[in-house]
This record gives sequence, C-alpha cells and structure tokens, in this order.
Amino acid sequence: MRILNLRSSLLRGLSAGTAVATLATGLAACGGNSDAAGKSDGEAPGTVTVGAHSNRAAKETALKVSEVKAISAELPKTVAKKGKLVIGVGALPTGSVPLNFVGDDQKTLTGAEPDFGRLVATVLGLKPEVKNLTWENLFVGIDSGKVDTAFSNVTDTEERKKKYEFATYRQDNLGFEVPKKSTWNFDGDYRNLAGKTVSVSRGTNQEKVLLEWKAKLKKEGKDLTVKYYPDNNSVYLALNSGKIDAHFGPNPSIAYHTTHTANTPNATRSAGKFSGAGTKLQGLIAATSKKDSGLAKPVSEAINYLIKNGQYAKWLAAWNLSNEAVSTSKVNPPGLPLDNS
Repeated sequence: MRILNLRSSLLRGLSAGTAVATLATGLAACGGNSDAAGKSDGEAPGTVTVGAHSNRAAKETALKVSEVKAISAELPKTVAKKGKLVIGVGALPTGSVPLNFVGDDQKTLTGAEPDFGRLVATVLGLKPEVKNLTWENLFVGIDSGKVDTAFSNVTDTEERKKKYEFATYRQDNLGFEVPKKSTWNFDGDYRNLAGKTVSVSRGTNQEKVLLEWKAKLKKEGKDLTVKYYPDNNSVYLALNSGKIDAHFGPNPSIAYHTTHTANTPNATRSAGKFSGAGTKLQGLIAATSKKDSGLAKPVSEAINYLIKNGQYAKWLAAWNLSNEAVSTSKVNPPGLPLDNS
C-alpha cells in the first residue's frame, strides 16, 4: 500500500494494522482490482449480515435494513440508473484487521469498512459492488469514476477536499500499542516519546504525526527513533522481542490486537490514543467520493438513518468499535488542516 507521487495529498489513516497469522495466506492471495462481496448476495431481502467470515474478529450479526426512498431519490442520476454502488476498499496487499481483510473462506473481503459500505448501499436502494484495491489505486478509481465511494478508513483532510467530498461515519483515532508488561504511556504528550523506538507504517497519517514529533524532540535535544517494517507479523515480532518500545497505528487495529492477545504470552495493551487530526480537532473517518459527484449528501443521510435506527450501533458493536462512534454524519466538516495534512 504505497503512496505514489501524490503522497502529500493522499496520506492515509490506514496502517498495516494487525493481522492474525491464520489470515496471512488469504490476504496475500487476493488479487488486485478483484471484486469482493460479503453475504449480501445470498441474503433475504431487507437483511445485511455483518462480520461474516471474520475468523472471530467480529460477532456475525444479521441486521434488518432496506431502501429509504426519500434518501435514494437524492442520488445522482448516473448512480441511480446503474442500480449499484461501487465501493472501493484499499485492502491490498495485506489488509488491516478489523477494518478490511480477506476472510476465513480465503476469498471474501470482510471487515468493518466493506460491511458498512454494504449497509449504506442498501439504504440507498443500490446493489453493493465491493472492489478490493491497493491504496493508491483506490484514489485512482475514484478519480476515474470506476469507484463511486470509498469506505477504507480515509481521514477527512482539507488537502483531500480539493479533489474529494466526504460523509463522516467514525472517529479517526491513532494509538500506541506496547507489551502488556511495559509501564510506558503516551499520556497525550509527545515529549514522553523521548528516547523511545517506535514503529509506524510508511505513507500514513500516523507517520506524518510521528515524524513531526521527532522533529520537535530533535529541536529540544532529544531523540526519537522511528522504525519501519514490511508487514504486521514483523511489527509484532519486533514489539515482543524488545526491538521497539511501541507501535503507532490506527486505534481499531490496536484495539483488536490487544483483545486477541490478552491471554497469551505476547499480550499487549493500549498505551494511549491521539486524534488523527491533532490536538485541536477530533479526526474523522469518512466515505470518500469524487468532488461534486453529488454522492456525499445522500451517503451522509443514509448513515444518519442507520445511526437513528440502531443498525449503526450494532455494526460497531459487532466489530468491537463502539468507542469510535459519532453522534451524526456530516458532509465535509472541518478536517485535518492544510498546514498539517
């Protein structure tokens, strides 16, 4: 998931989050630009199942949901006419549990993000078509019109608003993960990173934040060592062996990993969170469509319908992400500022 020459404008909120070893082969086997869908194709009308094939990353839950005509009537004619919503997910090559990954059937793209895209598509009266892409091709797909909207842990930033429009649906929180025996905590203060070695994924929003803290510490005469690893397994081997003090990544991945290692010799814990938009603004994750496509408003209304009627809370609970809930979806709210995006 490397960023090409658009790195500054496409910094992502998605890292190579945690992946259990049993999923590694399936993740690697999923080819580029392949279509992937959940259980919706075989479901009864009015039902969307979330958490399917999740290998215990989620509690499989059938949710009752159907088209809301007042909302679907606001869709752009080009989208309404084709009768489907092409949902982009940037899960190649390795995915990120619990957000997007290849399931235990070795073929289904599952995760909180594609599941939520399918819920939104159903409210809009459209058949969901989920495409699994690399991160850079996710944005290429939106730009070219081959992808209608992305549900892929994309952070709302002012830089991205030059090309895209947003409908928010989840808080964007970053987090630090440390071995359970570690006594270190972030405590919301970058100065507590002095003398530490921290891993992060390249081309991500969290890398940008971490490098800014590194620069501040350097001016103060203090060191912060930043390490990069090619995959999830390498990160956790380094953490467990003491080669790094902490890993800095998306809070959902850390929350998942700490839960699933709780009763193992390699148990980890959260050592603090930080808003993906910095100290002055709560970062937000948003459905991302091409600017002026006309999709952000109906997508946001569909999300608010799901919030109001309870499916949203059940979706978050199924994926253990209730602590990242928003009270309402907004269209293009203030995002990560231009001087920090």
